[in-house]
Amino acid sequence: MTETQANRLEPPMDVQRDHALGDARADITLVEFGSYTCPYCHAAHAVMADLRDRFGDRLRYVFRHRPTTNDPDALRAAELAEYAHETGGRFWEAHDALMTRGPNFTAGDFEQIAAELGLPPRNAASAAALRRAELTVQQGIESARRSGALFTPTFFINSRRYEGPWDQSSLAEAMLGSLGHRVHSAALDFARWAPSTGLMLLLMMILAVGLANSPFGPAVEALWNMPVGLRAGDGGFTLRLREWINDGLLTVFFLVVGLEIKREFTIGRLSTPRAAALPVAASIGGMLVPALVYLFVVPPGPLAHGWAIPTTTDTAFAIALIALLGARVPVELRVFLTAAVIVDDLAAIAIVAVFYSGALDPDYIVASVAVTGLLAALNRWGVYRPLPYGLLGIALWVCLHNAGLHATLAGVILAVVTPTRPPANLRALLAQAESVLGAEIRHAAGTVLRHGPSEPTLRALDAIHGRIESPADKLLRSVEPWASYFVLPVFALANAGLAWSASVVAGHERLMLAVILGLVLGKPVGIVLAAAAAVRLRVAIKPAAYSWRQMCGAGALAGIGFTMSLFIAAQSFPDAAGFAAAKLAVFIASLVAAALGSALLWPRAAAVSEAARSQ
Repeated sequence: MTETQANRLEPPMDVQRDHALGDARADITLVEFGSYTCPYCHAAHAVMADLRDRFGDRLRYVFRHRPTTNDPDALRAAELAEYAHETGGRFWEAHDALMTRGPNFTAGDFEQIAAELGLPPRNAASAAALRRAELTVQQGIESARRSGALFTPTFFINSRRYEGPWDQSSLAEAMLGSLGHRVHSAALDFARWAPSTGLMLLLMMILAVGLANSPFGPAVEALWNMPVGLRAGDGGFTLRLREWINDGLLTVFFLVVGLEIKREFTIGRLSTPRAAALPVAASIGGMLVPALVYLFVVPPGPLAHGWAIPTTTDTAFAIALIALLGARVPVELRVFLTAAVIVDDLAAIAIVAVFYSGALDPDYIVASVAVTGLLAALNRWGVYRPLPYGLLGIALWVCLHNAGLHATLAGVILAVVTPTRPPANLRALLAQAESVLGAEIRHAAGTVLRHGPSEPTLRALDAIHGRIESPADKLLRSVEPWASYFVLPVFALANAGLAWSASVVAGHERLMLAVILGLVLGKPVGIVLAAAAAVRLRVAIKPAAYSWRQMCGAGALAGIGFTMSLFIAAQSFPDAAGFAAAKLAVFIASLVAAALGSALLWPRAAAVSEAARSQ
């Protein structure tokens, strides 16, 4: 587990090892990772005293060391506290003395504290105690790393990392376990679980199929086809509810995809030709071969219009399975597959725009170009407020829809024009924030602690906070959870419903076979062949961390084509029978691809061959 993934206390609380204040049977254990030279830890020290007074025997307080990195005084202070424990069990006295004297220690402070506590001099007789003290501090540093405590102070409540404000009322609410805090914590835990998005899609797919085959099936289908819109006099704008989801709500998903692609091609895995060569080549092969397989199986005619159905990969399901396989999949292979499906998403967007649009209206195309030009101008003029982009984004969606182009392209265009900024000077911004808050506290003579900052101070802090993150990054961070946990599940619920019957297959055998072979066979074959060709031609280098068998497994997982495959199938076959057959084929192919990919990746990798290392 990496530092950013950890949110549990590691190792757990140990009454023999940890320094604790309070009853061992207390129902609340609060662990703090702190540093004696951290001014924020000194501020939190007073909060801890107030909490101990408030909770009494219900609270057990534990302190673990995480000395400020590259700060000799922080390390010396932590070792002094542990030395006090080893030579006389006086850790908490040393702790209070260090918290009172710091965070800016002067020459002689440590010696004076040691003298006040009556600690023995550091000599041969106390060498063993000093070594034990140093070891305990290092164990605290390692515990902080394993627990994901990246800064000080970091708190853990009953072994779970607390990520809210650490003022007294907020910490007390979290320790009491209010309903709001429990719901927030559970949501964070679920979102951090890598397979969570795939699980949500799977549950919605099962629910959709269950409803379609239940007595409620006709009523549910009628609900999805219900007209919804706005009317004013004789005019209005009305779409079926399913169309609002597929054309409107899915725009949010396309916005997220566009932002992720933009990030990867600027600062991410695809930002350099060397890094991008292998996944780009694999993705191209993973789209061309399935399309050729499909066209080889189906006869010329209307069925050929669905050639793009097996070319796409459902990122959520593929990444979820990769996460469930854990250490069996090397990190380098996860990076390769993630980068490949990002290129896959970019190509899928282009395919939808070029091949699956309706009859075009020149006037609305001109309007769409004009709105896009205004969005680009806002970017060029350095406009960073979200409201103008949001309003023009809605106007662009309407223009694209009426132009006959797929309206979800508005999300991609909006992602491209969302402004980015150079990285902020965090040190300067921190100094500014401290200056603003310091002036407020001095002006209010302490009442700010009860009534909060003044309005001018809040505006200044908002401006500082807004500069910390690029608008594009902030938009992605804000919208991505909605796309993953609302937009895609609702899309699956509205489109995955399939009433099982023999009539679904009858007359559509070639269509289904083409989709299944394209996803299950064409995807891995295309990915591996294209990657091998790129390596053979010295255009790309395959990392030695994974074998060709493992790449075949990742290619098989890329055959899970749920979200975008269903989306393209709906555009390819507007008739219910054709769409149902394509949908069933996508379901079958995705299950087979998931099983095949998992089987190929399940054996733990042996030593990588010398041939693989030489590539």
